[in-house]
Amino acid sequence: MKLYLDPGHGGSDPGAGGYGLQEKDITLDIALRIRNILTNDYENADVRMSRTSDVYKSLNQRTNDANAWGADYFLSIHCNAFNGSAQGYEDYIYSGLSDSSTTANYQNIIHAEVIKVNQLSNRGKKKANFHVLRESTMPALLTENGFIDNAHDSSLMKNSSWRQKVAQGHVNGLAKAFNLQRKQEDSGTIYKIIAGSFKSKDNADQRVSYLQSKGIEAFVYATTISGEQWYRVQAGAFSDRENAEQRLEKVQNAGIEDAYIAAENGP
Repeated sequence: MKLYLDPGHGGSDPGAGGYGLQEKDITLDIALRIRNILTNDYENADVRMSRTSDVYKSLNQRTNDANAWGADYFLSIHCNAFNGSAQGYEDYIYSGLSDSSTTANYQNIIHAEVIKVNQLSNRGKKKANFHVLRESTMPALLTENGFIDNAHDSSLMKNSSWRQKVAQGHVNGLAKAFNLQRKQEDSGTIYKIIAGSFKSKDNADQRVSYLQSKGIEAFVYATTISGEQWYRVQAGAFSDRENAEQRLEKVQNAGIEDAYIAAENGP
């Protein structure tokens, strides 16, 4: 399954804001977590993102890229804003589609899974004439993950463990909708917490020092990615995934929000 993952806004377009948060940052964080879970835990999940950092991309650039790549699904991640009083989760498909369409069926599945975990009130499944829904040639969904200018919703958004849950909810829906199979785990699987990859060893050493100052043991090792040497920071390795997830949350709560778990077969 080829997923085109679109974190809303970015760069000079911050999106909505409230309580010291900007939509572009929340959407990118959730989207990166979705990508990491999919690529680490599921077979045959190919993910391409409209942006992986704080850069501006036009709506046309996003849909043209997805269409040219031949994505099977377009998923756009957003947050809402109104006047501080509205709150909750809702998602959208293109207004020209019927309730019996394939796109609507995917919406039903993903909506149900996200609502199970996101601690937000359910504002329902909706339709709209948004560019990314109208101009993408594959089924598309846009999710609005809470109201950033609402005290309740924004307090959740500030929590890295909540953003992880929201990402997992999206992945659970995608896995059901596209019948994705989890990677086989055997007794030799080791779950490593990766807390950064750097071209510069000095930068990697600085990350290790920072983690150690927070009481988290970490070390640097060199690895080759696409023919280039990188210095990767590892902050733990576990044979039990639940223990790895607890360490991951500790690392993320220390401010390393792009940390992730890498599952590897042991010797």
